Amino acid sequence: MKIIKGTVATAQGFTASGLSAGIKRSGKPDLALIYCAVPAVAAGVFTKNSVKAAPLIVTQGKLRGNRAQAILANSGNANCFTGDFGVLYACESAETIAKLLKIHANDVLVASTGIIGKPLPFNKIRNASPALVASLSRNGGAKAARAILTTDKHTKEICVQINLGGKKVTLGAMAKGSGMIAPDMATMLAFITTDAAISSTMLKTALKMATDKSFNCITVDGCMSTNDMAVVLASSLAGNKPITHIGKDFNTFVKALEFICLDLAKKIVLDGEGATKFIEISVSGAKTPQQAKTIGLAIANSVLVKTAAFGSNPNWGRVAAAVGSLGLNIQEKQLKIDFSSFAKKDINISVELSLGNHKATVYTSDLSLDYVRINGSYN
Repeated sequence: MKIIKGTVATAQGFTASGLSAGIKRSGKPDLALIYCAVPAVAAGVFTKNSVKAAPLIVTQGKLRGNRAQAILANSGNANCFTGDFGVLYACESAETIAKLLKIHANDVLVASTGIIGKPLPFNKIRNASPALVASLSRNGGAKAARAILTTDKHTKEICVQINLGGKKVTLGAMAKGSGMIAPDMATMLAFITTDAAISSTMLKTALKMATDKSFNCITVDGCMSTNDMAVVLASSLAGNKPITHIGKDFNTFVKALEFICLDLAKKIVLDGEGATKFIEISVSGAKTPQQAKTIGLAIANSVLVKTAAFGSNPNWGRVAAAVGSLGLNIQEKQLKIDFSSFAKKDINISVELSLGNHKATVYTSDLSLDYVRINGSYN
């Protein structure tokens, strides 16, 4: 595997675009489109929040067919808690794009991110759609990546190439996310494209495996969003022998997908609202992988640990308290805690439990004064 310069429009068959439809009062880009020239195998993972945004409900329904050809995403408006009109506007947005692309509306997925509780300005999306479709390009990936940002300070993109049976296969991706970040899945959108030939069953399996090791291992503030989704489209145009079972090619593909998802997940944490520190928490010696992950997330979500990191104060007592708060009957003599310097931007916290042989790693950021400022005025 090698990292290459590229975007979601680099894999064979894909184009992308992004522009300002006027959804954001700032006039910044707020509407993105990813298009595949052929119907693609598709898979997605979604938030476990019981309050789900309209576009997420619509997209989940469409993905039951395991295929898609386009993704329309807007920022600046979450289209959540918007009732029947929210679902109607999500569907009509997809239909508008489908007519312009001359494809079936069921093959157009929709996603939204932004402020909750405000009606989606469908007319603005409809009016901007012809220009959005007309500007689709192999060079449009960067514009699409900018158009999905909200409070993010930076775009998040990555592209890699792998070899499957002598064929060059490309995976490109983009994501957004900086606040309301918690596992299952974080306030984030992630869109991944590949020209690999792979069955829907194997693609779903690969995405779940990659998500469990990346997007579900990050937290900024412990707040679960209503709009989270990660979607992958596979055009099958690379010409590799289709991946239909677990084996060498599947393992190579999963390794690349995991790398991409973890890279994007770390970029989301680094771009956390008001974040000044990146914190990696490694828990070892647990009875089960889930126990290790649960303990890691308890530390990562501790407001006292996060503010200690912001203040460059290596207060190990706060880590011990976070572990003990779970009621796992861990004794003091079993617990070993180690820190790297809290004065640096990158911080490592290691916790040994002496209960078993399992481990997990989670990622978080500090909690700064700017986090309060940003979220105190966000609407």
